[in-house]
Amino acid sequence: MHAGKIAAGLHLVATPIGAARDITLRALDILTHADVLAAEDTRNTRRLLDIHGVKLGDRRLLAYHDHNGAQVRPQLLAALKEGASVAYVSDAGTPMVADPGFDLSRAVIAADLPVFAAPGASALLAALCVAGQPTDRFFFAGFAPNKPAARKRFFAEFAQIEATLVFYESPKRAAASLKDMCDVFGAERPASFCRELTKKFEETVRGSLAQVAADIAARSSIKGEVVVVLGPPPPKTISEEDVDEALSEALGRLRVKDAAGEVALRFGLPRKDVYNRALTLKDHLP
Repeated sequence: MHAGKIAAGLHLVATPIGAARDITLRALDILTHADVLAAEDTRNTRRLLDIHGVKLGDRRLLAYHDHNGAQVRPQLLAALKEGASVAYVSDAGTPMVADPGFDLSRAVIAADLPVFAAPGASALLAALCVAGQPTDRFFFAGFAPNKPAARKRFFAEFAQIEATLVFYESPKRAAASLKDMCDVFGAERPASFCRELTKKFEETVRGSLAQVAADIAARSSIKGEVVVVLGPPPPKTISEEDVDEALSEALGRLRVKDAAGEVALRFGLPRKDVYNRALTLKDHLP
């Protein structure tokens, strides 16, 4: 244990996604005083510690990633049960977001041991800040599959979500992924292609999906971490026929008032207008 001992438990510590100074003072405190450190890549973590003058001393620095999690979790849980403080960091950004820390956190919670978040840098939030797309409602979808057919099926799962969509992507697959997005989401869907966030060559390309896809496809290569942000789908045009069809179906099983309420809510229309239309329709239904 150390003189600057922090609270016992698992501390999920966000680390910079680019600029090394994008680390919080609290994160440095935790990395300085935690009894045990766990990292997705210990080499990256050692470099981060060196940059900020944090001495590891005789403390353990354990590798914890997708391939060894089942073997290392028992060691970390044992330390926590003995009252240790354990700091976990991913390669970059916030643990638990597209990161192997989930199984560790869930195991700690299942053991009724404390879990703390030390928030900080996140590619997801950084991209939302610079993308220029609405942020009142967004859906984070993570990484798409490698193979084209599976990737298109994956995108199709989110096509009907009326919110901004955020995807992580490999630079090697960026052009192909954007092309598939055009096919699934429509070429006119607003899009932002964010690359190398917080780093020296940070770039954001904005426009329709077709414009962004053409820009990226024309390049000989893409480097750096990529986040693609799609704006919400355009509002649907609601015709009188759509409303009448929905009302006719609803009137077959509900009272006029309830049918009108259901359809008004579904289409975002004034309840009074839909109720009046339902009264008219009801008189002509068989």
